[in-house]
Amino acid sequence: MKLKIFLGIAFWSLLLLAGCNRDDISFDSPTQLLRFSTDTVFCDTVYNQMRSETYAVKVYNNEDKDILIPEIKLEGGINSPYKINVDGKVGTRFEKIALRKKDSLYVFVEIAPVANAPEAIAEDKVVFNTPAGEQKVTLFSVVQDAEYFIQTGENPVTINDNTTWTKDKVKVIFGNLNVAEGKTLTMEKGTKVYFRKNSGLNFEKNSSLTVNGVLGEEVIFRGDRSDTKYDTLPANWNGIKMEEGSLLKMNYGKLFGGNVGLQLKKNTATINNTIIHTFQNVGVYGIHSSLTMNNVVMNNCGEADFAIAAGGTYYLNYCTLANYWNLNPSMSALGIYASDIWQNEDGEPEIGDFKLNVNNSIIYGDTPDMISINKSNGNVLDFQYEFKNSLLKFTSSSGLTIGNTNISNQDPKFQNYFTQKMNLRVKADSPAKGKGVGTNNVTSTDIVGNPRTGALTIGAYQ
Repeated sequence: MKLKIFLGIAFWSLLLLAGCNRDDISFDSPTQLLRFSTDTVFCDTVYNQMRSETYAVKVYNNEDKDILIPEIKLEGGINSPYKINVDGKVGTRFEKIALRKKDSLYVFVEIAPVANAPEAIAEDKVVFNTPAGEQKVTLFSVVQDAEYFIQTGENPVTINDNTTWTKDKVKVIFGNLNVAEGKTLTMEKGTKVYFRKNSGLNFEKNSSLTVNGVLGEEVIFRGDRSDTKYDTLPANWNGIKMEEGSLLKMNYGKLFGGNVGLQLKKNTATINNTIIHTFQNVGVYGIHSSLTMNNVVMNNCGEADFAIAAGGTYYLNYCTLANYWNLNPSMSALGIYASDIWQNEDGEPEIGDFKLNVNNSIIYGDTPDMISINKSNGNVLDFQYEFKNSLLKFTSSSGLTIGNTNISNQDPKFQNYFTQKMNLRVKADSPAKGKGVGTNNVTSTDIVGNPRTGALTIGAYQ
């Protein structure tokens, strides 16, 4: 008997619930204007035929009654590059959208444009029509034409001829892109190279990368997520690898947001007037290579801004190596890590002669010892390092031999070291002011083109 009563109650309860649908609720016409979370949605930079992230506008009903919005639509209609999602449905026009009193709903926005110029503006409006009046939310995007390099399967895409990239089209790399042995890839001013997650650019033996950026039209290497929040997040792409015998010449580059920015392996490289920041592991990793850096700014790398293994020859002049990494406190966050030993791909140790010269440079950050130089017990013929006219942070336990021309453990007083507003110029009362000595043909001007004359400032900025 009790079971029958229970089943009867359950049956009538289900009928009652089934009858309580939207049609049983009284929705009135709005008498007040709607309220929105924003009046403009900036969808950031998007690329030809590549769907953007999803952005949201929140729509509020401030009235003390349930309302029915007669129409929500894209002003551009079916020809709009945008699509909107309202109440779980995707399209360009929607009618009779219910919104309970004091409640809200989301309108989601995406764009997948077709580019007809190197760079153009895409704009449309989401229109809300109610008896209280017509309201609009503006949609705005920068659309760049793009060329895609897409790896399918196990084999990377390979550039087999000498090639020049220009700023006419953004280069978007999915997977691995290789430059064949003996070939040269040249990137002219303003070139933008964007990488999908876990993607990279690899240079085979005896190949070359030439980066011809200029001030204001730097060559950009970054992940393909264009929302500005990704500018300050690492691990969005893998990095650039240079194999044995390859040649790197980089002027006015910007690299950020990956795992290892540049990996140099037994090759020759020159990096001038370049900013490298926010890498999960290392900004520049030199393995028994020959590298010269002038006017280079580095910051915010998990293990070290600059790492050296298996020796090599390295010259840094008028560089700023700051490190205020705060994403994972277990990481070392050094300015420089250097060792004369390296474990190769076969798991065997390789030891090489070591020479490091740092002049007129700042190496500073949160870590007490910003410099770690390690000599192995192997038979190294030559192990040298020298710091001159530089501002360095280290402790007595570091074991470093520091000459008396350097400034030890004094705050350089950066304008703003936070990556979101990174400005590693030093303030007027910085101890780095007036302590630089000598210039070369590159460092006669600083990284932003200011002449180095009179009293010279240590670091990449005069």
